[in-house]
Amino acid sequence: MCDTNGGTLPHEVSKIVSEVIKKIPGEKLGIHAHNDTENAVANSLAAVQAGVRQIQGTINGLGERCGNANLMSLIPSLFLKKDFSEKFKLNIKRENLKNLTQCSRLLDELLNRKPNKHLPYVGASAFSHKGGMHVSAVQKDPKTYEHIEPEEVGNSRNIVVSDQAGQSNIMSRLKSIGIQIEKNDPKIKKLLAEVKDREFIGYSYDGADASFELLARRLMGDIPRYISINEYDVSVKKNSKGEIISNAKAQLEVDGKKILCEGQGNGPVNALDNAIRKNVNKLAKYSNYLQDLKLVDYKVRILNTGTEAVTRVSIESTDSKGVNWFTIGVSPNIIDASFKALVDSLDYKLFKDKAPASK
Repeated sequence: MCDTNGGTLPHEVSKIVSEVIKKIPGEKLGIHAHNDTENAVANSLAAVQAGVRQIQGTINGLGERCGNANLMSLIPSLFLKKDFSEKFKLNIKRENLKNLTQCSRLLDELLNRKPNKHLPYVGASAFSHKGGMHVSAVQKDPKTYEHIEPEEVGNSRNIVVSDQAGQSNIMSRLKSIGIQIEKNDPKIKKLLAEVKDREFIGYSYDGADASFELLARRLMGDIPRYISINEYDVSVKKNSKGEIISNAKAQLEVDGKKILCEGQGNGPVNALDNAIRKNVNKLAKYSNYLQDLKLVDYKVRILNTGTEAVTRVSIESTDSKGVNWFTIGVSPNIIDASFKALVDSLDYKLFKDKAPASK
């Protein structure tokens, strides 16, 4: 049975299936629901309860218009909700449920699209906690704000650090990145105050985990000195052919030695990035560490209006190991904001790969 235009509601599906099943046995019936009213999953579950024994759907709900029934929501609901798990047997092995999140993100990777972090069960935000009271409650009893254990579907809990953060958020975040510290350590309050001060001027560590970790470790004294970038110069010009060319120069310092790097790009930020990373062979002991670094996403947000508007730049980076990390920079100047986010990206890459400190 196909809800082709996606306009049927769950109570209507139940009624229709109940009538059809009087003539055709349930094992011969399937449901194909579209999501035009955001009810494809609910309609599929309602059809099963009414007697249907086959569900058609797609990974991440992909499909024409608003999409189809999302198997990434249907499968765990059938396995983990008692009204279904105690009544029905699925043709999927229970132990494979933990691969669900990986499956969802693999498809997005193959399609070269950014995963929807708000997807139920498998989204990066599905088990994220922001407010201090929420985090404190989750630490005492996860069921207060989590309807299942995230590990059951291959996902994980994420404690977000933001202007709403409390001490519980900071402690939990530090623990997740391997920083062991006592609850009454004055550095906790100092870090919390620093986060709130920075968010007041435009920073947002909700989704910029790498920049937060660097901030925390710098405050704790855990981040060594790597590459110092003393000066940079960026210019944009339009030639006689109408082409817009950006050039950048950056003066770097490693082990007390000054290194001049130059690059060209389709924009000032791209040129600055190329100036640093495409000259990694000049960076001696850091060249191997930065060789596989790639920027996969770049976002700009204007935080206020007027000629002195503050700009927030977010950068997503990755490497050959498939590890992604997010950094952030804020400044009234878009180039400077981009530069700060870019430097954090370099520092995080060097730190996580255990690069030696600069002398």
